[in-house]
Amino acid sequence: MILNLEFDSDKAIYIQIKEQIIKAIAIGELKINESLPSVRGLAEEIGINLHTVNKAYNLLKDEGYITIDRRKGAIISNLPLKKSENDEVLIKEEIELLTSKSYLKGIKEEEFINICKDYFKKYGVKNYE
Repeated sequence: MILNLEFDSDKAIYIQIKEQIIKAIAIGELKINESLPSVRGLAEEIGINLHTVNKAYNLLKDEGYITIDRRKGAIISNLPLKKSENDEVLIKEEIELLTSKSYLKGIKEEEFINICKDYFKKYGVKNYE
């Protein structure tokens, strides 16, 4: 797994790590029960503080994407993840904000929907079947 972090970005490094791991799972680059690098190992590889990696891993664990085992480390969870009511609310809020931004930037409805469809196809790899 290769992480492409933008250290000059306004987005925090731990958020970038979390988001890239989620995308890697969705695209099938990371498989169910696959181990992620250790917190210390990933921090050293990237050249960042281990607490930054630990924060990303804890968010991934809290959201159900990984499990953490004392002996095995961080492991990709079984898919599909269980969906809660809160997940649906959060996703709708994110979509609403993204739709608003797109509208304000002049992206037409059809173009927006086509972009969504393209990404859904890209990340629609069902590596859990």
